[in-house]
This record gives sequence, C-alpha cells and structure tokens, in this order.
Amino acid sequence: MASLPFKDKKNSGSRRTKGGSFLSQWSIFFRQFVKHPGMIGSVIPSSQALVDAMLDQVDWKRTRLFVEYGPGVGTFTRSILERMHPDATLLAIDLNLDFVAWLEARVDDPRLRVVHGSAADVRRFIREAGHHQADYILSGIPFSTLPDGVGAAICAETRAALRPGGQFLIYQYSRYVLRLLAPLFGTVNDRLEWRNIPPCRMICAVRDEALAKAA
Repeated sequence: MASLPFKDKKNSGSRRTKGGSFLSQWSIFFRQFVKHPGMIGSVIPSSQALVDAMLDQVDWKRTRLFVEYGPGVGTFTRSILERMHPDATLLAIDLNLDFVAWLEARVDDPRLRVVHGSAADVRRFIREAGHHQADYILSGIPFSTLPDGVGAAICAETRAALRPGGQFLIYQYSRYVLRLLAPLFGTVNDRLEWRNIPPCRMICAVRDEALAKAA
C-alpha cells in the first residue's frame, strides 16, 4: 500500500498539539470501532495510567527513532512526543485514513511523521523516513482479530526493523500475540495493567543482541 507523503514540518519549528475534548476523541474512536471492529482493540481509548506504564519502559535519552502502530486519535502519540528527545523522530503508521487525518490536523510537531499503510511495511516506512532501524516499536493492534498470517508477518517485520537490543512494546486485551513473539524474540515479558478499562496486558519483546548477530 502506498503511503501518504510526509508533511514538511521541519521549517515550522512548531510543536503545537490541538488535542480536542475527550468527548470529541471518544466520538471518532467509537465511530471507527463500529466501522472497523477488527482493527481497533477497544471501544474506549487507553487510560493515562496505561500510557504512562507503557512509556516508562523506554530509555528516552537513547531513543532516536520511535515507531507507533495504530496511533488512532493520538492517545499515546502526544505522550511520546512530550518525552522524546528534540532530535528524535516519531513514525506513526495507521491503516485508517480518518485517524491519519485526525492526527495531521491536531498535532503539529516536526518530529512526527504520519503515514497511511500497514505495519507489515514498517521497514520501507523507516527507510523513507531516513532511518535504518528503530529503537522502540509500540503497538496496540489487536493481533487476535487480524487475518491469518498478517500478525505473524507484522511480528517478523518488526523484529527485523528493530536495532539489536530494541524493544517491541505491545498493549493487548488477550495473550494471543505471545505465540507469535516466542519464536522471534529472545526475551518476552507480560504483565497486566489493572488501571485501564478493560484491564490491559503489557508485553515487552526484546530483540536480543545474540539473536541479531546470528540472523
């Protein structure tokens, strides 16, 4: 799938965020959930407690490329930008054009690049953004509802897209994705965050240095 051209925000120097009300965010989130229930994991956006717990795992000082799959209305995106180094890049990939347009209209930050496409093409998008590999990749994609083979392909491409020692951070409402991660990542951790509706699994898969050298 072709990606939308990157907006040139480098000359603006702006980092404005027009978040809108929770009601407006929930409204578009709910409409998209009704239209594409298999693409969106929950009818309710993630809680701030879940966002903080996921992002507290990141070494922000060393991060120069952070990739987000399925940014939606930017629940994680805004918090990532708040934490990110001034010279870092956030690459947000979404299959839903409505969400892509929402982010483009409300987040004006030169570090953010939003593309329309599949996470299975993550390495191409990384190259187009002028990078080689990602430090972290975050995903809220509901792997258990994806068509056969798509989840496995995304996990394999994600591992290849990460630098040695890079991490794949996943928030999910089932343990299904663990079976896809186990053959690819040397270390996979899983815990539950109760401060979310519904309670959400937080999974961290690390691309081992040894596995990376043997690949």
